Amino acid sequence: MTDSHAHPSRPGRGRTKLVLIMLVFLAPIVAAGLLTLSDWQPEGKGNGRPIVPQRSMADVRIDVDGRPWAWRDSEPRLTLVALPGPGCAARCVATLGLMRNARIVLNRNADRLRLLYLGEPPRDAAGVMDDYARGDDTTGAFASFRATEPDSVAAVLVESNGTALAWYPAGFDPNGLRKDLQKVIR
Repeated sequence: MTDSHAHPSRPGRGRTKLVLIMLVFLAPIVAAGLLTLSDWQPEGKGNGRPIVPQRSMADVRIDVDGRPWAWRDSEPRLTLVALPGPGCAARCVATLGLMRNARIVLNRNADRLRLLYLGEPPRDAAGVMDDYARGDDTTGAFASFRATEPDSVAAVLVESNGTALAWYPAGFDPNGLRKDLQKVIR
């Protein structure tokens, strides 16, 4: 026996469910589009300052030992560019040593980071400077990132494709740099 009093399904109920399901998938896409249009960038927990807008250094010529620096190396490797202020002395050399140590702490991945020093090398820093390639920024491409305080150093982390990722202004925390490098280089 069939129930003659069964409730017929309401017209449009299936369409409502379908529209709700579509909205669940469409809402994140619309939100991402609005955030992109507003030029919003997520703030990470990195210690360096993001370089916005991003800059490509791929065409920037830095001479090292008479040859142009290869931003795009034979294998993917990042470059940490050290930019000393005027009169790099004891405090500057100590920071350069901590930057070198941050590379050493990467252990087996240490080869994935190259150290590049742009400027006149400091005196009495032979042990520290042995791990740095020394170059000249004749075009001034890194001038806006260079430390301006005496006896200080700033740094820029450049991706293997030549994109400048982060800037560490003079007085940055070397432990923060080390943590950032460990996140980026795995």
